[in-house]
Order: sequence, then C-alpha cells, then structure tokens
Amino acid sequence: MGGHAVIDALLNTQTGLDMQTLASQALHGQPVLQPDYRITIEDKDGNSTDLTPVFAGRLVSLTLTDNRSLEADMLDLSLDDSDGLLDIPNRGARLRVAIGWKGQPLVDKGVYTVDEVEHSGSPDTLSIRARSADLRTGLSQQRERSYHNQTVRQIITALAEAHKLKPVIGATLADEVVPHLDQTSESDANLLTRLADQFDAIGTVKDGRLLFIKAGEATTASGEPMPAISITRQDGDQHRFSIADGQNYTAVTARWQNADKGTQGEVTVDANTRYKRVHTKTKKGKTSKKTRQVAVQTEPVTSSAENTKVLRHLYASEATALRGARAAFAKLQRGVATFSLTLAIGRPELRTELPVTVSGWKPQIDATGWLVSQVTHTMGDGGYTTAMELEMRTDDN
Repeated sequence: MGGHAVIDALLNTQTGLDMQTLASQALHGQPVLQPDYRITIEDKDGNSTDLTPVFAGRLVSLTLTDNRSLEADMLDLSLDDSDGLLDIPNRGARLRVAIGWKGQPLVDKGVYTVDEVEHSGSPDTLSIRARSADLRTGLSQQRERSYHNQTVRQIITALAEAHKLKPVIGATLADEVVPHLDQTSESDANLLTRLADQFDAIGTVKDGRLLFIKAGEATTASGEPMPAISITRQDGDQHRFSIADGQNYTAVTARWQNADKGTQGEVTVDANTRYKRVHTKTKKGKTSKKTRQVAVQTEPVTSSAENTKVLRHLYASEATALRGARAAFAKLQRGVATFSLTLAIGRPELRTELPVTVSGWKPQIDATGWLVSQVTHTMGDGGYTTAMELEMRTDDN
C-alpha cells in the first residue's frame, strides 16, 4: 500500500472516476481518457524535480503493487533507452509517483526508494525497481525492552516516536491493555507484526505514519465505517472466485495459565460468540473505571473436537487467551473465500483495506462483503488496468 493509501482510507475518502461514462465512451467509439502519471525525484532536503517530461514517450510499463502490513509496496518501471540518453539512477534515489487519467486529478501513491537497476538490450531498456520508502532500516534493528500493563496506544506511540513517525491507532484497539510484552533480540518490525497478530490488526508504516488498525473492519481511525467501493461485472475484465471450508474449523480454543494465582482454563469462540466490555472490580469489590472484554454465547458451542482449532500458545490470562482465540477465528473466516478481479479500466483510488461491493456475478459472490488485500496498478501499451485480490469481510462483533 504505497504512500497515502491507508492514510486516505483512515482519515478521509477519495472519489473515483465516472466509470460508467468511461465504459459508455469506449462502447460507442468515443475518445477515451488516456492513462497519465507523474514521477518526481526528491533530494534529502525535500526538493523535487519532475521526471515526467524525461520519461515522455519512453515508458514501456509502470507497475505499482500495493501490499498490506509490513510487506514493502513495489514500483517497477521499464523505460525505452534505444537512443542511449537515459541516465542510470543511483540506488537510494527517492521517487514520488502519482497515477490516473489525463484530465483527472492524479492520485498520489507515495515515495519509493530505488534499490535495483538493470540495463539490458537490444533494444536497450532501463528497468528500475523501487520499494516503499517508509520501511526504513531502523525497524529491522534488534532491540531489548519490555512493556508492562501498557495500552496498545502507549506501545504503538513509543514505537512511532522511536522512528520519528506519527502514530495512527484504531479506536477499537487504542485502549486495549497488554499485561506484559518482552522484546528480546527482536526488531521493532517483528514486534509490530507479533502485536498485530495478537489483536488481528494491520500494523504498517505509510507516508510517515505508523498505523495500527483492526483487520477487516473497514473503518477509519476514529471507528467510522468507510464507504464501500462499488464494482460491477461491466467494470471487470477477468475474475476468479474460490471458496474453501476454512480447514473444516468452526471454532477456536485457546488455553491459559496464570502461574502467580495458580489458575488455568480455556476459552472457545465460534460464529455465535459476541463480545462486550465490562468494568472490572477493585480489590475492595468496588467497580473500577477499567474495563475488560468478555465473551457471550448467543448459542452454545457445538463444534466437534476435530472441527475445533486449538492454539498451541499457552496464554498468561483468560483475557489474553480470549483475545488470541478471537483473532485466530477472524483470520479463519476471512480466508474462507477469495475473489480476484482485473479491471479493464484502471481505478487509481483503489487501495488495500477498502471495503468493496460487487454486482453482476453469481449470487454467492454478490452477497459477500469484500475487503481489498492487494492492488496492482499497471500502465503500458495496453492502457491502464487494476488487478485486485479480495478477501471476505468478517462480522466480528
């Protein structure tokens, strides 16, 4: 997910092109909008030079791959250098990219750092590969520290400040308490991934911000639902829908053991589990301002042993076991069905974590709520197309 992708999804929304008008123009032989892009190179002081005129008439292909979590977003450029006039860029050069259609505002896709360059021929071609600039090396350095009885907000803020990033934390996660978290010879990137797995969250770095948001919720950082992108069969060029049985698992069990108190147990969640927060009690039996999450079954758990996934990890408390079971079950549900789409007319506003509704396919496909898990924008001789990987949205109440 390059540049402003998640940020725009969290803080506001962008409006797309009038896709029906474009399709109508194409069907009736009218002039159709041409793909457009802008590429600038930035120096250490933030000054930029527009490379678009240099690339004019030379662009063979441009591919932007927008990934979720801490997997780097990718920019691949292929340029015609048959006249030998192109300079080979230095590794480490920073490229800012915006894409769209001529006559329409271009959508900023962020900054990418050049790390691979290849010159081949004949005909002579310059190939450039760059990765999202926000995944800086500091995140990969191993560290030693511990967090005790801190909220997700406090932990993510500490990580963000250590790397001069702005924290953006989902409202449903910010006040969750982590009893204890050790970072032993572990990078901040791995710690962020581990914490995201624990809360079924997306932890990533985009456009100078450290994001920690609930996976599959399709909400802004303040908890407001994001408007869904609508896609019809007429927009699509190719598609692939697949559905599995979720490894036959209909429930998840997590075990816990509190060594200090000598207590142990297990929690099981399934499709009939609902969650709510209740106030805790003080040692004197009074109601505290602090809250904890509890599970409520609308129907008894009926999953058989072979259809219940038992997590290997032994949790330190009932609360953390419930959190782990809930996260694992949500991941299972999202992986049941997947839908791949290639749009003949590219949609530059599409990005990961956006909710999508589709129509014109089979009833089972149209009735499913979808979430974008990966987007690939491609420009070249064939025009501008967008390929998407979608997964099921979950109703994790």
